[in-house]
Amino acid sequence: MCYSNSSTSKNIDLSKRYKKSIESIPEQTIYYANGFTFPTWRVITKHDNVQLMNWGLIPNWFNGNDTSVIARSTLNARTESIHEKASFKSLVKSGRCIIPSNGFFEWKHENQNKTAFFIFPTNDAVFSMAGLFDQWINPISNEIHSTFSILTCEANPFMAEIHNVKKRMPVILSSNNETNWLKCEGEIEDYLKPLTIDMDAHQVDSRILQRKNPNILESQLKFEPKNIQQTLF
Repeated sequence: MCYSNSSTSKNIDLSKRYKKSIESIPEQTIYYANGFTFPTWRVITKHDNVQLMNWGLIPNWFNGNDTSVIARSTLNARTESIHEKASFKSLVKSGRCIIPSNGFFEWKHENQNKTAFFIFPTNDAVFSMAGLFDQWINPISNEIHSTFSILTCEANPFMAEIHNVKKRMPVILSSNNETNWLKCEGEIEDYLKPLTIDMDAHQVDSRILQRKNPNILESQLKFEPKNIQQTLF
């Protein structure tokens, strides 16, 4: 599943890429973000302006006391079940969005070992991840909270080699599909076709990702572990 993401584009570049105004939106440089911290993200909707939202969808009908409980379970939305899930089914036709990403992180399992990889686009500056969003009003403060979830689907062959246990990946839109997606045209299945979109990956240092503050450039850099040879005496 997609729980670790990055967003390092300049505001001006996002504005040009998606043809959206980005006034009053602060610059963000997110080299590494863990979804379970519910980070703020620059999100694209059908509106003219780039929106700021938190990762981890809080449905408009939520009436509990702790929003983090439901947000932890809505970081991702499986395309196979969004028509049945209460948090998502009403948003399929009205709450579509795009989550710009400069790359995301997944782990390959080999026996007891896990190897971290950074997956990034080869022919574009960003991945356009398909998402759903909603707005929840805090009943005490009346503050509006805009939040989103990233759609996931079965991994393509490239991603299945890396995410080799659950074999999932984010739904990535082709540039030709972005406008139709935001206009809520077509069914979800119509957007699962560009799974062969060009992407590359390299190993990264998992020790950096486990730090208290992993949001540094080094989290994305290629890591080549040194082979340690042991000599028997």
